Amino acid sequence: FPFPYTPYRIQEQFMEALYGALEAGRVGIFESPTGTGKSLSLICGALSWLRDWEEKRRQEEARLLAVGAGGQDGLTPQQARPGSADTAGQPDWVTAFVQKKEERDMVDRLKEEQIRRKKREDRLERIRHNVQLKYAAKRKRCEEDEAKRLLQLSKEALSQGAGEDALDQLDHNEEELILAEYESDDEKKVISGLEDDDDDLEEEHVTKIYYCSRTHSQLCQFVREVQKSPFGKDTRLVTLGSRQNLCVNEEVRRLGALQLINDRCMEMQKNKHEKKSNEENEGKKRCVSRTVCPFYSYEQMQFLRDEVLVEVKDIEQLVSLGRETKACPYYGSRFAIPAAQLVVLPYQMLLHEPTRNAAGIKLKDQVVIIDEAHNLIDTITCIHSAEVSGSQLCCAHSQLSQYMERYRKHLKAKNLMYIKQILYLLEQFVAMLGGNVNQNPGCQAVSQTGTVLKSINDFLFQSHIDNINLFKVQRYCEKSLISRKLFRFVERYGGPASAVKTNKENQKLAGLQNFLLTLQQGSDKEGDPPVEAEHDQLRTASPLMQIEGFLSALTNANQDGRVILNRQGTVGQSSLKFLLLNPAVHFAKVVEECRAVIIAGGTMQPVADFREELLCCAGVDPARIVEFSCGHVIPPENILPIILCSGPSNQQLEFTYQTRDLPQMMDEAGRILCNLCNVIPGGVVCFFPSYEYEKQVYGHWEKTGLLSRLAAKKKIFQEPKKANQVEQVLVEYAKCIKHCNQTGGQMTGALLLSVVGGKMSEGINFSDDLGRCVIMVGMPYPNIRSPELQEKMAWLDKTMPRAAGQAPSRVLIENLCMKAVNQSIGRAIRHQKDFASILLLDHRYARPAIFNKLPQWIRERTQLKPTFGSAFAELRKVRTRCILCP
Repeated sequence: FPFPYTPYRIQEQFMEALYGALEAGRVGIFESPTGTGKSLSLICGALSWLRDWEEKRRQEEARLLAVGAGGQDGLTPQQARPGSADTAGQPDWVTAFVQKKEERDMVDRLKEEQIRRKKREDRLERIRHNVQLKYAAKRKRCEEDEAKRLLQLSKEALSQGAGEDALDQLDHNEEELILAEYESDDEKKVISGLEDDDDDLEEEHVTKIYYCSRTHSQLCQFVREVQKSPFGKDTRLVTLGSRQNLCVNEEVRRLGALQLINDRCMEMQKNKHEKKSNEENEGKKRCVSRTVCPFYSYEQMQFLRDEVLVEVKDIEQLVSLGRETKACPYYGSRFAIPAAQLVVLPYQMLLHEPTRNAAGIKLKDQVVIIDEAHNLIDTITCIHSAEVSGSQLCCAHSQLSQYMERYRKHLKAKNLMYIKQILYLLEQFVAMLGGNVNQNPGCQAVSQTGTVLKSINDFLFQSHIDNINLFKVQRYCEKSLISRKLFRFVERYGGPASAVKTNKENQKLAGLQNFLLTLQQGSDKEGDPPVEAEHDQLRTASPLMQIEGFLSALTNANQDGRVILNRQGTVGQSSLKFLLLNPAVHFAKVVEECRAVIIAGGTMQPVADFREELLCCAGVDPARIVEFSCGHVIPPENILPIILCSGPSNQQLEFTYQTRDLPQMMDEAGRILCNLCNVIPGGVVCFFPSYEYEKQVYGHWEKTGLLSRLAAKKKIFQEPKKANQVEQVLVEYAKCIKHCNQTGGQMTGALLLSVVGGKMSEGINFSDDLGRCVIMVGMPYPNIRSPELQEKMAWLDKTMPRAAGQAPSRVLIENLCMKAVNQSIGRAIRHQKDFASILLLDHRYARPAIFNKLPQWIRERTQLKPTFGSAFAELRKVRTRCILCP
């Protein structure tokens, strides 16, 4: 395998296993601990397979074309002569003719494919080596910009003084608020500008690898690894992202919230197509000019597409190129998908079928690699779940009613029909929460509080909406952009400064403003700082966007999900939530269509839920599933995992819900930390099961004086709840450790009190002195009283077989706990020369069912210590190791 340096043996094994899985068309679960060069192994293993596969394909094509060229067209006399019939009842000459025609058709297809490929390769080669082409394109863009500017000036000069009457007494700006005529409920082929403007943008999809990860930064990091790899120069790579990340139109970017950006972008595209058809059918009524996006130019996007394919670029470089070329990176990158060999994209874009289709992603016979996949099941569940509050439902109803009243005379019958259906749905949803849409949700008390779970069908019947076709309503919302129109309407009339024409309308819209104001006041909690403006704006001004997601969720199959009615003190605080129980239904299409699927991560243990709950439920043949797990590159002596069963005062360590609040348990945890902080230099990271428990323990230590003893040796930091404060805490933590290392003295470093599942248990590296010891207090089992979890457990017990005598629900609870533990303790070792100790403070970790769910490379080095004395003796060796390897 080509590699930028001599690979570790485990990297070679990883690449060999990956190559074999892709070649055999398997579904693979691959685990390679962080710090072992997983990304490079994925890149070099997968792209080596792709390169070899393309070469084999070319050789096969050449052989078939040679046979086609050497053969004779037409039939031999023997074939042409009518004779005996074959087994299917057809004469020999007919069978031979059909066979010959199929061969000729295949040869013709291969020739066309070859011509297309050659054309694409020549075009990209010209761009790669001909700088003048770039300058010519840039000069042409400048000329076009100047021509557009002059044309605009001319139009403005002509229109001065002419004046236009408002359309049917509506303001000039109000025209864009009116819903366009909705033509049909049926699926129709949307004529895109591609077919009109540029046939060259339509291309055959070549065999490719789709690589997806969780975050924008992880994707950028992966692209940089590709750039550094031996494949960096000759791989056609395209990075996909959301409009929020890729949009270069400042007017649209300023909207902030993703849903608003999406809707505005689609509206501008629609305006472009309408403008085109209006120019063609210039007639009776002159239409009001509507904004179109200046970056949505096919010619410029074609240029950007070629630039993307010529050289590997990450999202930042793609956006810079879009600004420079005045081309939309969001659509330009999508036009590059067919010819790309490697497509890098976020989880959501691949796992959500409507998004996948909208992006032009075709999975048939392709390869998918899902990295950082330890929370894949949760991700699929979250993407396809939805929640709306009573406030949002009432707010949407009020806004939509006001909108319908104002524009009733200007709306077509079908629009009015669908608006009335949506209003009815909102009324029934609020009624299910025990409220009335015409009253303020913040003032309506709920008589029966609590949480109720219903099947989808029961919810539809009990809310009396089973006679409404939700698929049609969903499609109407999507095509009419009603939520966007409504947002613009509220934007225009929702503020106190808005002026409207008639007194009657003034009263109506004043009512809307007051209603929104009461909602806003009701939702603001005392003491909380204001939320980011865009989210605030989205919550109060555009609730229909969230409600559309809930309507879409209700179209799932009855057995695959539940509707949760969460009735709190008031209707406004209550909510409806759709919970997806079976994530496999949305993953099934991915594994069915793809040639191979690889699910990879640094910590994939325990893998049973991937295999059983996701893959087998998605219909994957168990024989098609392959598992691979490799060790770590560090020497065995560089890591010291210990399961500690009792503390310094011989108190057994068992942090269950019943015992963890006992003062003696909190005291024992404090004594362990005090002893460790005396001997372990640098940083110590201590994980608690929850924020509440961490706060409780911290308060207890403060009262007993343990905290001041700890603070004498280590400066204490606490993980903040707010994401925007995490970076600052980490910077201060690192600065403190560095300062202690340089100055010496009594203070030996810092102690960071963190939370399992918090911001610091995933994606943060505590390498070297930042994490010389990671401590796990207790076992972070999820809250089994949660109605969602109880429903999931009941569903698993009903649908899954028992595993090794254990109920599937019990296995789920243990897996959720150990996945969280494995993610947290994996923070410490980040490279080959790193070293650290890991302490698991609970005797239950020694149980075989739990112990076997630790990652293999940690499990095989773990020591079980019944008493604190023997564990402390081992931990002192870490101090010696630190002195030997400063």
